[in-house]
Amino acid sequence: MRIEAYSQIQNLYNVSKPASKTEPNATADFRDKLHISESGRDLQVAKKAVSEAPDIREDRVAAIKSAYESGLYNVSANDFAEKVMSSYAQTL
Repeated sequence: MRIEAYSQIQNLYNVSKPASKTEPNATADFRDKLHISESGRDLQVAKKAVSEAPDIREDRVAAIKSAYESGLYNVSANDFAEKVMSSYAQTL
């Protein structure tokens, strides 16, 4: 049995560990920055305008409603069918 080898092994376990790399550096002052491009700002303005616009165009609805109630609003079945078919053809 070799007892002198015990001190060598103990020296290996007593070695100090290197300093952690995640410690904050007092001299470094880093801050996050955000930069929005000109096209990004334009997109934000456009989105805001669209969200504030009404979903229903009241002036068009009122004109068609009054024409319908007075009996002057006529839709041709052929015109309607053509619009439906052209809309369907665009989705394919």
